[in-house]
Amino acid sequence: MEKKSTTLRKLLKKDDLLFTIWVGTAHQAQLAEKIGFPAVGISGSNTSTHILGLPDAGFLTLTELVENVERICRGINLPVIVDCDTGFGNAINVRRTVDAVIRAGAAGLFIEDQVAPKRCGFVKGKELIPLEEAVGKYRAAIDVRDELDPDFIIMARTDARGAVGGSIEEVIRRGKAYLELGVDIFYAEALQSREEIRQVRSALKDCLLVVTPHAINPPLTQKEMQELGLCMAGCHIAQIGSIAMYDFLVEFKKRGIEVLNEFRKKTGNHPLGGFGIFDLAGFPRVVEWEKKYLSPEKLEKYEQSLGVYDPRVGHQNKA
Repeated sequence: MEKKSTTLRKLLKKDDLLFTIWVGTAHQAQLAEKIGFPAVGISGSNTSTHILGLPDAGFLTLTELVENVERICRGINLPVIVDCDTGFGNAINVRRTVDAVIRAGAAGLFIEDQVAPKRCGFVKGKELIPLEEAVGKYRAAIDVRDELDPDFIIMARTDARGAVGGSIEEVIRRGKAYLELGVDIFYAEALQSREEIRQVRSALKDCLLVVTPHAINPPLTQKEMQELGLCMAGCHIAQIGSIAMYDFLVEFKKRGIEVLNEFRKKTGNHPLGGFGIFDLAGFPRVVEWEKKYLSPEKLEKYEQSLGVYDPRVGHQNKA
């Protein structure tokens, strides 16, 4: 089987957009895989929010991140890119971070050049580490990549546009320095306009470029992203799910159980309606394992018990 890092490297092209779905849990990653997206990203913000219930302000530890990476990489068959915040320390700590993330099954990662404790890229109050210190951290990441898996993707993110004292000129200066080291992708956070993207693209002509366009209004179209030479576009599905759950709970608080009854009726034939989430998590696969490893007598339990959901047929194939 082809390594996930090799698959990811093949998917990344300067003249095309790789659509990645950014998640915080294995369940969200399984949704992306079921729909047919080619790659998943593990967001530090989503991990902090959904696993810890804390903001993306440097509270997440390496141990907590790697545990989540392992869960998600076991739960899907897609290449996974990991947000590693500031690398959890200096250049020496970055070696351990990259080693742990590779061994957890990921296909790529990015590290940002913020001062720790960091802040989410969309939030004011960011500060940068000196360029020399950042170069040392990316050099350490590259060394571990080359030692363990040369196909593993190292992405260097700079927050130089929005941080204290930031500018587009500093974005370009850092981009050139990071790319000269041998990082695979340059990620420019918080660019403020289409023209700024063009400036970066012009200065760094041959690199794989990622930007976060949330400060740009009106939003970039898919065609514009391609014309600007971006290699990746993403969607954080956790926000979409949270809004849907919030709206449901508001209505449930107002009207009570009838809201849930209406929802169940409306979504009964949806792929995830009823107990469809059990299919997604892999209950039918458990039955296949039971048929392979257990005696026929043990399998009689399905005929001798009651249940709304039968994993032998699953939600999609229910009678």
